[in-house]
Amino acid sequence: MKNEKNECCPVFHSKNWDEKTLKWNNKPFIKAAIPTLFHIPFPKMIEKRITKMMKMAEESNKMPENAEEILLLFTDPHPFKSELFLSVTGNVPSAENTTISGEFLTKVFDGSYNDALKFIKQMNSYLGKQGKTAKKYYIHYAYCPKCVRKYGHNYQVLFAEV
Repeated sequence: MKNEKNECCPVFHSKNWDEKTLKWNNKPFIKAAIPTLFHIPFPKMIEKRITKMMKMAEESNKMPENAEEILLLFTDPHPFKSELFLSVTGNVPSAENTTISGEFLTKVFDGSYNDALKFIKQMNSYLGKQGKTAKKYYIHYAYCPKCVRKYGHNYQVLFAEV
């Protein structure tokens, strides 16, 4: 996700995403799927799919102007498949266009990709204190692996549909 300085990922500001409530009504995304092996994706497949999605959105001028507002959400509906959702500003030709609606509570975590289940348990505890339960989870990884090394953080935003 290139920003205006032609760097890879924009600097992530956790305060913009931590413990927020978002209400989306037909928020536009493009969708793709990748195979996984018991929820473990194949890294080269992720890179290839994301690159293709970004290129389609950029070529159609449907990327949000502010790079910090770009969301790439992951969800695993099945042990052998992950779905990716890239936020866009409108219909992208040649892409699988979709929308997401609902109320979402967010929480930011910093840790290994393998910590996702631990973070979901912590998120469930956070939701429980508010009398809420997650129907579905999406995860946004703020940085690609290269930028994780560059910035020294692996921020993940959990979006709990409630």
